[in-house]
Amino acid sequence: MRKDLLMSITSYTETFLIRMRIIENNSSKIQSQIEKVKQLRGVCDTKEAKYTFSKYASKPIPGMTLQQSVNLDALTKYMKHLEDKYAEIKQDMKVKYVPAQKKTDLDEEMMMLLKRRDVAESLNKELQFRHQRLQIISNALTSWVKSDMSSSFQDFVEEIQKTEVLSDDQGIVDEVLEDDPTKAKEAEITLYYIDRFNELVSLREYEKAAHFAASSPRGILRNVATMEKLKAVGKIRGKPLPLLLYFEAIFNTSHAFRHPVDAALTLEGIKCGLSEKRLDLVINWVTQARVTFSEEAGDVLCDYGEQDTFNRAKCLALAHIIYSECGLNNKALLSLCKQDQIHWAMEYIQQVKDFTFDDLMQLITLCPQTELIQCLTKEWSGKPPSLSVSLAILHLFSVDMKKVGIKLLEEVDKDGKDAVKHLVLNDPFCSLEKWQEIADICLQNGFDKLSNDIMSILRSQAGVIEISEEDDTINLMEHVFW
Repeated sequence: MRKDLLMSITSYTETFLIRMRIIENNSSKIQSQIEKVKQLRGVCDTKEAKYTFSKYASKPIPGMTLQQSVNLDALTKYMKHLEDKYAEIKQDMKVKYVPAQKKTDLDEEMMMLLKRRDVAESLNKELQFRHQRLQIISNALTSWVKSDMSSSFQDFVEEIQKTEVLSDDQGIVDEVLEDDPTKAKEAEITLYYIDRFNELVSLREYEKAAHFAASSPRGILRNVATMEKLKAVGKIRGKPLPLLLYFEAIFNTSHAFRHPVDAALTLEGIKCGLSEKRLDLVINWVTQARVTFSEEAGDVLCDYGEQDTFNRAKCLALAHIIYSECGLNNKALLSLCKQDQIHWAMEYIQQVKDFTFDDLMQLITLCPQTELIQCLTKEWSGKPPSLSVSLAILHLFSVDMKKVGIKLLEEVDKDGKDAVKHLVLNDPFCSLEKWQEIADICLQNGFDKLSNDIMSILRSQAGVIEISEEDDTINLMEHVFW
């Protein structure tokens, strides 16, 4: 009995050990598989971090049901669809998208074609007009020959014009006799371009509308009325301002037309560009001479420069170009001085030679720079001074610019008595009485030594007698009666 029990226990133990080994082997295999899965998941995580489109790969495929997503035929069909779509997008990238440089080349080509079109259009109209003229005169000559030729041919043509017997189209006769071929079909062309422009605006194709208006013949749509229509559209979120697109188009193509953009449109275009912070466009328009200059345009740039201190020098330089082209020499000179371009300002004065004493006085009032006044009151390139130091000082004190006047007095005081004597004796613009006023101003502002130097120089002049204000007994006309 015991022997049987021991055998049973031994058999059970062996069986248990065998099962344990099997379980351990299976566990090892499972563990190795788990490690492999972890490694594969690590690779997938890396790929997901690199390619964002596989981040949600566990989600259902868009447009497919759960059954289709596990069906090999359905997946193959869907893959074919994606490959076709990829090929289509790749083809579109080659056809529909071009480098930015291509646009520049096309713009230049368009300008050349527009110029050729205008030349051809002008030649065509001229040839049409000549043909109509020859045809009418030929008919008139034939009728005159068939008549009794009792009157002259010129009188005969004038009679035909009155009775309208030569042609049913009186407009053609009027054009021949008035020598104005541009009236033919002008109204029809104008209506077409206006209708087409309005259609593009109603479709919100503002960029196309802007280029269409800019390329209109004879500037039909290059006017204030067209501008106001686009101005009324206002701003569109996320898109360029339609009005700015219009100005870009008409200014960029202005060389292709016989008539440049007028001053009114130029002014509005500059205002629009500055309001949109596009000073770069305004610089291009002005420097490339694509606009019509006016005083108002220069003033707008100066005002904008005062507000935008970072671009102040650029705005003043543009204003100087405009003022110079318009012949506004005073404002052109002032713009140079405000840029601290004193050397070029002095060269401009010597070049223009039209500045009066009042002009220069107004200049130092609007731009009271000590360096500028010193240059104006000294010789420049071997030429005499443009202003008198004494009159400049008196003027500055008279217009409440005491600080600048004192700076000038300090500069005069530094040079010493000999330099002061040279100023007093060689100043053709200022009388001795005026110098006495300057001496009084020096005394009032703490320049005692300079005041004494000036007075001693005045007393040393022959025939000069100092008269005290308190002494009213001296007869100024006494020498006349001796």
